[in-house]
Amino acid sequence: MTTSSSDLDFVPGSPFLLGQQALLHAGFQGQDLNPLGNRIVAHLGEHPEDAVRYMDLSFLMQVRGDEVMADKLQMAALSLQRHYRVPTTEGEPALRLLALMAPGNFMANTPLEFLVSGSEIGLETLYLMPGEPLPQSLPPHDVLFVAIGESAATQDLLAELGSAVDGWNSPLLNHPLHSLCLARDTVSLILNGEAGISMPLTARISRGDLQSIAAGADITGWLADGQWPLIVRPVDSHAGKELQQIADSAALGQYLAAHEEIGEFYLSSFIDYRSADGLFRKYRIVFIEGQPFLCHMAISSNWMVHYLNADMTERQERRDEEARVMHDFDQDFAARHKDAFARLHEAFPLDYFGIDCGETPDGQLLIFEVDTGMIVHAMDPVDMFPYKQGVMQRVFDAFQAMVRKSAGRAHA
Repeated sequence: MTTSSSDLDFVPGSPFLLGQQALLHAGFQGQDLNPLGNRIVAHLGEHPEDAVRYMDLSFLMQVRGDEVMADKLQMAALSLQRHYRVPTTEGEPALRLLALMAPGNFMANTPLEFLVSGSEIGLETLYLMPGEPLPQSLPPHDVLFVAIGESAATQDLLAELGSAVDGWNSPLLNHPLHSLCLARDTVSLILNGEAGISMPLTARISRGDLQSIAAGADITGWLADGQWPLIVRPVDSHAGKELQQIADSAALGQYLAAHEEIGEFYLSSFIDYRSADGLFRKYRIVFIEGQPFLCHMAISSNWMVHYLNADMTERQERRDEEARVMHDFDQDFAARHKDAFARLHEAFPLDYFGIDCGETPDGQLLIFEVDTGMIVHAMDPVDMFPYKQGVMQRVFDAFQAMVRKSAGRAHA
């Protein structure tokens, strides 16, 4: 059953965005966002210079899944304005967190709104455009956070920021040079052979090379540990989009024929990580100053596990297991993988990042992805997931404490 979006509205002339969190939460709850979208469209008809409302409408279209229109609206907003304020706190904030961001969808940048909402931390965002000169100065702030995620489009921007951020003389979280190492193929090389960690090598491969493999060429010419079945996905895709397990060369040919518009892919070998009961378990963990926090665990009969399609809402026993794993995480999962976690933080010394992972049958930590743009939230219905509120508040508290500490260092 859907509900009205009348409780989610904008104030004409307000400098504050509605925000990604509010719109995602409304969509997550099944609210009808069409009336809100119509009101914003009507407002923009009369006030075409209102960049804030263009950005709101872009977020709304992302929630609805219309990425093409969302991108157009975001570009319209950014052609008018690059600096935005996010409603994370009531009244004047005690400190200001400025996030450097790049154009893109919800996963293109660290989703900071979820981490600081309801705190005394005011969040502002400044969008930087790849290929354009960096600003000589920044809006007033107490702490600077480089929220830009690694992608083919942002590699040069992150590299340029690596030289610029020190010159801005700001308390800094997530140095951009560390984010440069988070491409899937780079991560696989860095972690290859690390004790306690399993991650198959990943190759960035052209369409032509994949066609050669489909025609019978030896996989190991591109992937040293390559063997069937393979995992294929487009470069810079997330959330399982166009991700497929490929059983043999014939299936690879069919995949390529079905995705003629894609020119570059990531290729890796599939590792069967089923537990003894035949189910797959995927964990989302974030690291805050090196400390791991479990944000969710999804259980599925399908190897491609996503929380929203893992029957977690339909199956009480799976929620019960997630609750137990969350409750015992520090003493159980985190203790088992303590050394692997330490190696991860040493390899990727970011103040904040996340991993999606599993466990191999022989007990190694199986890494699927290392990223700074993973959404972690407390949007799940409290009546169905009562155990999550306290767990996620610990995550938010730890992140906010890190921001306060960073701000304090500047005034010490």
